[in-house]
Amino acid sequence: MQAVLLSGCLTGSRFKYGRGHTRCQYCDPTVRQAWKELLLPLMPSPGCDVADLGCGTGSLSLLLGEAGHQVWGMDLSEQMVARARTKLADAGVSAEFVVGDASVPPRARGSADVVLARHVLWALPKPDAALARWAGLLRGSGTMILVEGLWGTGAGIPADRCLELVRSHRKNATVTMLTDPALWGREISDERYVVVSTA
Repeated sequence: MQAVLLSGCLTGSRFKYGRGHTRCQYCDPTVRQAWKELLLPLMPSPGCDVADLGCGTGSLSLLLGEAGHQVWGMDLSEQMVARARTKLADAGVSAEFVVGDASVPPRARGSADVVLARHVLWALPKPDAALARWAGLLRGSGTMILVEGLWGTGAGIPADRCLELVRSHRKNATVTMLTDPALWGREISDERYVVVSTA
């Protein structure tokens, strides 16, 4: 079995969030398809065991679960974990979700084939330490996939800094800018990217 660690928020369901909004941008079928096209080719094989760190409401877990991967998710928010459990159960996708700190996942070393985190690393107080733990979770050379950004608000992590952090724990890493509006449901002007490390 193979394992993947990831995080994110893509869903086909509606939920209430912030200031009366009832629909997040990831409910859009075009956005969901764009994320599928980005992430699924990066998975090492069918039927991976997936551990979703910083899983939020489980939207990326749902995408991967629908593609036949087995999902284990973790988020610090009890409310997010509850939504993730409901979302995947409603979709008929089997998964396990736990509440906890994504920077210190209670998983055995060498238990994952892919680490994928979406908009998690930038928010951690010690991103370098988290990356060291995540790299240790990888089985063999494994693959690390980090979707991050430096947003117009000033929050986030620049691509060059993220790349530097990953390369301090991994032999190689590449960065690809994610400028396609289909991924975000609109045109963007800030920096959004994916770092992929395969060894």
